[in-house]
Amino acid sequence: MMNALTDLSVLSGPAWRDRAAAHRERVDALVGPYLEKRAAGQKHPVIDFLFTYYGHKPAQLKRWHPGYGVALTDAGEYAGSRGYHEVSLESGDTGWTADPTFLEKRRDTVEFVARLLAATATRPAQLSCFGLHEWAMVYRTDEVRHQQVPLRLGSAGTDAVVESMQLRCTHFDAFRFFTPEAAPLNLEVLTRESQVDREQPGCLHANMDIYKWGFKLTPLIDSDLLFDAFALACAARELDMKASPYDLRDLGYTPIRIETPSGRAEYVRAQADIATRAEVLRARLLDACRGLLAADH
Repeated sequence: MMNALTDLSVLSGPAWRDRAAAHRERVDALVGPYLEKRAAGQKHPVIDFLFTYYGHKPAQLKRWHPGYGVALTDAGEYAGSRGYHEVSLESGDTGWTADPTFLEKRRDTVEFVARLLAATATRPAQLSCFGLHEWAMVYRTDEVRHQQVPLRLGSAGTDAVVESMQLRCTHFDAFRFFTPEAAPLNLEVLTRESQVDREQPGCLHANMDIYKWGFKLTPLIDSDLLFDAFALACAARELDMKASPYDLRDLGYTPIRIETPSGRAEYVRAQADIATRAEVLRARLLDACRGLLAADH
């Protein structure tokens, strides 16, 4: 069914195709070589996470979306695409745009994301966890999450590091993977129900999740924002694994030795930089969510 809408921004075929091509080029420049290896069946314990745990496939990331309130002309390839519908424009042209009905179906998600982002932004950044969540996930267990790479300090050495420092994780989706022996060592027990009350802007995974929340709202969120969030997630994931108990030197990752004072200082500096970048993106996504919630429906 074709609806008539008058309050849309309109992008012509040449204009939006240029932007879509630029988006694909940015994605390829960031992860193109990795994607080629992945297509050949090669696994990568650092970058795989961004596409497996988060579940947003590379092809989905490469596809450009203008965001809610923008109509594309000469865009028949969007026919049947999730979240889009066909509209008749004042000019008499046919356009494709994010569907208000789809927004209504996702309104609860938009409200949750906005509430979480706003609450997180009100808190001071805590920079004293030193990336120990990855260590807590292999504490006193033979079940190593990344079995293709060794533990840098071995099992006993890894356990000793966990026992030498207070676990201060504030992110439930990291905490839920702690081993049963590690969970009681955390400063507090985390639950899904307390997530909005515990997320804080220094947390590496909370900042990576800006990308997760963005793609969950695709195509309501524009791809420029989504790519910036993905680029931050890549940087955060690299820091996450450099500070992890795994030995990734064969993959080109120099370890951040958080078991030493100098390593902890290095981690905090990098963590603070990620938090600064995330502050801007969190605000952009929150503004986008508030705009969606204010849209006519």
